[in-house]
Amino acid sequence: MDHLMRLTGILPVLPTPFTETGVDLDAMRRIVRFALDAGVAGVVFPGFASEVEALTGEERQALLKAVATEVGDRVPIVAGASAPTVDEVVAYGRQALGLGITRLMIQPPKSIGAGAVTAFLAAAAAQLPEVEIILQNAPAPRGSDLAPEAVLEVVRRVAAVRYVKEETLPAGPAITAILANAPEHMLGVIGGGGARYILDEYDRGACAAMPALEIADLHAALDRSYRDGRGSEARALYVKSLPLLVLQAVYRMRLTKHVLGLRGVLDNPIVRAPTPDLDALAVRDIERCFQECGLGSVGADKWRRTK
Repeated sequence: MDHLMRLTGILPVLPTPFTETGVDLDAMRRIVRFALDAGVAGVVFPGFASEVEALTGEERQALLKAVATEVGDRVPIVAGASAPTVDEVVAYGRQALGLGITRLMIQPPKSIGAGAVTAFLAAAAAQLPEVEIILQNAPAPRGSDLAPEAVLEVVRRVAAVRYVKEETLPAGPAITAILANAPEHMLGVIGGGGARYILDEYDRGACAAMPALEIADLHAALDRSYRDGRGSEARALYVKSLPLLVLQAVYRMRLTKHVLGLRGVLDNPIVRAPTPDLDALAVRDIERCFQECGLGSVGADKWRRTK
């Protein structure tokens, strides 16, 4: 079933809900239900927005299992499998396969250098013949920041790479260059950047976007409007989203979790990853921008009483 669904539309990277002592699996299931109710076309876990580097191996495995169980076969799941070594990538891939997940997003380790990316992914793919790989081309300093020519070289040489998540800046020209020269086995390019550039990415032929989760319903509505040819509606939703997404680029997971708290999805805003704190003025600015998105605040009063 998973292989029959081509990746298109809004594929949010799910955040990780924490408690004071660990991860919150019940809240993880609520997050998945929120995503599905929002009309997303698929989900991604874990990724950078999931605070993946702050998870233990056991937490990561338990959370992915919760996601897979809650999603079932309703939408595709992309499992993050980035790691410093091929052996670790393969281990994460086998965990995903054990849950019926056949798509892996892999950001090659920056430490190996651009020239070694092909060999790295080929070695992983050889041990995971069942999977489709999404090559995550993240910008510096976090990622390898591969030029389009380097991305295409990897895709041509590693047939398991079926998609590219293009996150370098500016992403638009890179998407155009990759799609203009893509080999036949490549299925598409996916936009990143938190959907801050989604209309430009879609105009250039991107098949999907992987934003954070907090306004997934707005993003899903934007995607539907764009695909249905209602460009003015899509642009109006895009313009509504931008002030909040500008702040999201700074406050990252703290903003995502604060907004999900306002929406009644999360019980607390605990973040493990190093991110800027939200002071009173930042909270006021975030909440004003969120209200301007027109999505409502289901749990706002309760959320403020618990903070």
